[in-house]
Amino acid sequence: MAKADQNQVLRVMPIAVGILAGTLLMVNRLLTPALTDSQARSDALGIVLSALLILTGLLWQRVQPKSPDAVQLVGEEGFDLEKTLPDPVKTELAWASHLLLTNTATRSIVVWYGGQVLMRRGILGKAETVTPGAIVQRALQLQRPVYLVNLPLYPGKIEFDYLPENTQGVICQPIGSQGAMILGANAPRSYTKQDETWVAGIADKLASTLTQLMEPVPESLP
Repeated sequence: MAKADQNQVLRVMPIAVGILAGTLLMVNRLLTPALTDSQARSDALGIVLSALLILTGLLWQRVQPKSPDAVQLVGEEGFDLEKTLPDPVKTELAWASHLLLTNTATRSIVVWYGGQVLMRRGILGKAETVTPGAIVQRALQLQRPVYLVNLPLYPGKIEFDYLPENTQGVICQPIGSQGAMILGANAPRSYTKQDETWVAGIADKLASTLTQLMEPVPESLP
């Protein structure tokens, strides 16, 4: 079930207060048999202030749009590392995944490199192996990340069976020409441009480490 937007009350509060205040002023004026000049001026000022509150609330609706609805990803939380990896690689992967899980909308991470899964962390999908589909292969061929902002709308989502089945957004970030880091988010349109830049920087650091400490494999796509 999608989480309720925690800012909803703040966004509608000025509108509600403005409408309530304006209504009370009108009722008070209708029930007052004789108005003095000072009361008339006070009522006029109150109506103006109520209108300003309503206008402020409407502007907030545009300036602070509703955040994407997040879901609880289906699956168990875990941290799987390929046992044969050198210790420095394990440390690098642990560091990188921790940063992404704690500082972005990422809830599931899979690192595939050299034809094998090096790491799965976060909410784990059903499949333990990765067969790069058309989307991951495109990211590798172009050497550019592919960001699917709303995964349920893409027919190609079936290739991501190694992520939780209700993943909402995906970034396929190349790690050099030998692999990719696949990130799954629990909300659509949840990665900012700054997040994407950060993900690319972490992938470059991983590529450098993996190139130095792991044996190269022929550069070919499945």
